[in-house]
Amino acid sequence: MLLHLPAPEDMLDLGAVLAHGLTSFSPPLALLLQGPLGSGKTTLVRGLVSALPGAEEAEVSSPSFNLVNLYPTRPQVAHFDLYRLDSSHPLDEFEELLGQASTLLVAEWIDRVEEKLWPDEALHVKWVAVPSGRALEIRAWGKAASGLLKSLEPTLNQWQKGPTV
Repeated sequence: MLLHLPAPEDMLDLGAVLAHGLTSFSPPLALLLQGPLGSGKTTLVRGLVSALPGAEEAEVSSPSFNLVNLYPTRPQVAHFDLYRLDSSHPLDEFEELLGQASTLLVAEWIDRVEEKLWPDEALHVKWVAVPSGRALEIRAWGKAASGLLKSLEPTLNQWQKGPTV
């Protein structure tokens, strides 16, 4: 599904929509983000976190130098930034948090990780270059994620541009 988000507020709104969908599962489905620097990945995460209970205690920022930020929401959000991932930053913490019922895993720069290590159930959001605004391609990984994406279509249609890819 290809979405066009003309304004930064749309990115926050999309994050909120995804938060409610991803956390309707136990454990929550993961959110995998792939896009260039400055594309709005952290803004999307800010919208997601702000829609969850406990968000008033969370200060969302890019975890570029920490690898992961944990936000005290319900469920807890583990926000990974894998941009600087190399052999000195093993994926132990990433793998440990996968599938925990109390944690929603969000990973920026997921393309830095081999696909075989990606969660079995996730929504994958990839930024696509466009002349104005932001365009995002959302794909489902796994049966539950496919069902979730289908159930979100009526809400996501407000941003839809073009056919499902």
